[in-house]
Parts: sequence; structure tokens; C-alpha cells
Amino acid sequence: MTRSRLNDLLKRMAKTRVVIIGDLILDEFIWGSVERISPEAPVPVVWVERESAMPGGAANVACSVRGLGGQAALLGVVGPDWGGKRLKQELEGRGIPAKWIITDPRRPTTRKTRVIAHHQQVVRIDRERTDRISGSILQDFLKGAAELIPQADGVIVEDYGKGLVHPELLKPVVALAKRHKKVITVDPKEEHISYYRGVTALTPNKKEAGLAAGMAITDDKSLRRAAAKIISRLKPEVLLVTLGEEGMALFTRGGKNPLRIPTVAREVFDVSGAGDTVIATFTLARAAGASFPEAAVIANAAAGVVVAKIGVATCSPEELYRQMFERPAARRVPRRTASWTP
Repeated sequence: MTRSRLNDLLKRMAKTRVVIIGDLILDEFIWGSVERISPEAPVPVVWVERESAMPGGAANVACSVRGLGGQAALLGVVGPDWGGKRLKQELEGRGIPAKWIITDPRRPTTRKTRVIAHHQQVVRIDRERTDRISGSILQDFLKGAAELIPQADGVIVEDYGKGLVHPELLKPVVALAKRHKKVITVDPKEEHISYYRGVTALTPNKKEAGLAAGMAITDDKSLRRAAAKIISRLKPEVLLVTLGEEGMALFTRGGKNPLRIPTVAREVFDVSGAGDTVIATFTLARAAGASFPEAAVIANAAAGVVVAKIGVATCSPEELYRQMFERPAARRVPRRTASWTP
């Protein structure tokens, strides 16, 4: 890809509108240091120095779209609690409207609290409820989808298995997106693989792809077989499998040979949220007019940026440009536009 082509796509991405549907998570971080082991149990004692919180799950996908200059509308569910309020505040502070986030009085906001000492995660504490949304909450959600999707350029479904994504929700959402000819992509949960038939693209990691295909992926041959099984069963236009340090593989329906994209990560500090970055960047680029291979290459570069950061992170247009061309970003890289407020 040339510099001029990337700059052209970045300009288009700044005008591209993406609806993100999925499980919302508040990622909390407790930062500190360890100097001794507890006398009560063989565990480290962490001296807390500071605390922070940021959007996770589908909310991080929205932040990734926004970080690259795109316009993001987020549909999800939180609880009537401190976590839900904090998550909305964090989103609005990043230019992402919280008006379509629904409060369910019967469930808590999903929270993942990570204790980090000397840049190493010591423990993670999860607070969540994973039963399906239903009734009036589901109907409110579908109303929001019906309002947003016709105005969007792309739709992302982020399935973390927290109860939001299930057939009663996904079938009408996929049908609506296809009726309006929108790009629709899914970051899948392997046990929900049967839900995603007919979407534009799936972006599983190697483990998820293996589980979805019912086989172990141990080499290139088994990767191809697994991809063929998934494409045959679910009929996506493309399957983008993330392979960690081995990069990515892009499979197309009816295509004989996958496009292998080697990793461009120079340093890896934290892989948290890398999958969110991949689907956000891939979908945003494709909805802005990139070909599937171009979108995959751009997504691979963006993932290389975020894994070099501590904690859940995003990639800016300037960082993406530097990652792809190893020089300071040109002034032509577009600034962020106003948030999407239909």
C-alpha cells in the first residue's frame, strides 16, 4: 500500500460511521508495586499507587473506531450502578455518545479489575452476569438498532458472551444490515458460532477458529482446513484469523489461497484489546472503501501499535501511518471529526 492510498483511506475513514453492538465492559486498573509476600498467604502484597478505568469490550471497539478518526455509535447494556455511570462518562469524554446505551435494572455493569505491579498483572477480578437480555430491554435495543443501522456505513458485533448477543437479537440485526447493504462484521464467541451465518466477515483468533471448526490448528494445513469448514458452514465473505506473533490470515469465500500478513509489532507489552483493534480497524477501513486485503493490512498495523502499550489501548491515524511507513506522520493525516449525532 502506498502512502497516498493510506492517506486517502484515512480521510474517508474520518467520515465513516460505524455502529458497534455488543457486551460493554468497564476495565479497571489498580497500579502499584510489590515489595513483600503476605504473611497470611503466599501472595504478593501490592502497594497501590493509582487507579484508572477505561472502556472495554464493545466499548473499546467504539474507542478504537473513534481513535482512528471514525464516527462511532454504541449499542449496549449497563447496570444502574457506579460502573455504568463511569463507563458512560469515559465514553462521552472520548467523543462517543452514550444515548443508545440501555440501563438494565436487573444486572450489574460488567467490570474487570486488573491489579498490576511493576507492569505485570498480578490478578484479575471479574464482576458480571451472563444471562440473556430479554423482554423490554431487548425491544429497546432493537429499536436503537433500527434507528442507527440505516444511517451507518458499517456494523460491528462484539460478542464477549455476557448475555447480549443471542439469536433473538442477532438475526434481526444481521437482516437489517444486509437489507441496507451495510458491512457487518463479528468478533465471535466460539460457542455462539452458529449465530453468525451470512455476515460480511468474522475475525476469530486461532484458538477461537479451531474451536469453531471442531479441530486443533497446529500448522498451515490445519488452519486452511479449519477456515474452509467455517466458511462452508457460515458463508461469510471473508474470514480473518488473527495468529498472534504469526500475524494474520485472510480467507475469502471461494478463494484458494489465503493472504498471509506477517506481524509488524516491534514490541509486545500487552495484548489486551488487540482483537478489538483488529475488528474496529478492519471494519472501518472496509466501510470507507478499502479492499478486504487493504483493510486486513491496515488492521494488522493498528494491532501492532496497541500491543506495544500497557493496558487496553487504541491507535491514532498518526501512529498507524508511522507503523506502516516508519517515519513521522504527514500533515495530511486527517483530524478527528465531530461525533456522530443522528
